[in-house]
This record gives sequence, structure tokens and C-alpha cells, in this order.
Amino acid sequence: MDNKEKAILISTVSSVLVLGCYSLYVYNFYIAENWSIVNDFKFWGKAFLILIPLTIVAQIVIIIIFSILNKIITSEDLHTIADERDKLIELKAIRISHWTFIFGFLLALGSQAFEMQVWVMFVILILSGFTSSLVSDFAKIYYYRKGF
Repeated sequence: MDNKEKAILISTVSSVLVLGCYSLYVYNFYIAENWSIVNDFKFWGKAFLILIPLTIVAQIVIIIIFSILNKIITSEDLHTIADERDKLIELKAIRISHWTFIFGFLLALGSQAFEMQVWVMFVILILSGFTSSLVSDFAKIYYYRKGF
């Protein structure tokens, strides 16, 4: 397995762990105690504003740890140089990711058009962002394996 594929898999696993742990934390400490909080815009705003930097910091820390462990185990540096193929794969993955998120965003708006509860919209938004990240990672792995 190529180092880039390893980094993508590490990113995917860390995304799943961060969102899973944060979701459990929010549920156990806020939602389980007071179910009516899920209809509060202030709660969702705080939840989003905490999730975004937490995910970014966790991704950076995990990639640094992965780089250090990779250097210790294989005595190889991660390739930081991106050639045209890497850039093309990144652009294709971003395009697929954006379309996935747009679909989720439209679903979230549709939930409000059909007069569903507010929390449904926010859950769909979080899941569409998470799904678009996973789809992007899987598209990169697919294109790297395909030899595009």
C-alpha cells in the first residue's frame, strides 16, 4: 500500500473516530439530560462551532503522529510533493465530495420544506459533511488504485 493511501485511510479512520466520539459526548452530556435542547438553534450553533475546529486539530495531530510512526517503522518520509496525477485525483475527489455535500444540503433544506423538526436538518447537515469527507477519501483511494 502506498504512503498516500495509508494517509488517506488514517484520515478516514480519524474522521470516523472524531465524529463518533464527539457525537457520543454531545449526546451523553447534553441531549440525554434534556431532549428538548435538540430544537434549540443556540445548541446546534455551539455544537457546529466546536466540531469544526476539533476535527481540524484532531486531523492535524493524527497526521503528525502517523508521520512520526511511519518514519520510525519504515525509515521513509511521507511524500509531500504532489505531481499532476495527484492534483488531478485531488480535484476529482473534491468534485465528488462537493456534489455529495450539495445533495445532503438539499436534503436538509427539504426536511424543513416538509416541516420536519429542526434537529433533523442539523443532523442531515452533519451527516452530509461527514459522508462527503468519506466519499472524497474513497474516491482518492479508488483513483490511486486505478492508476489514474
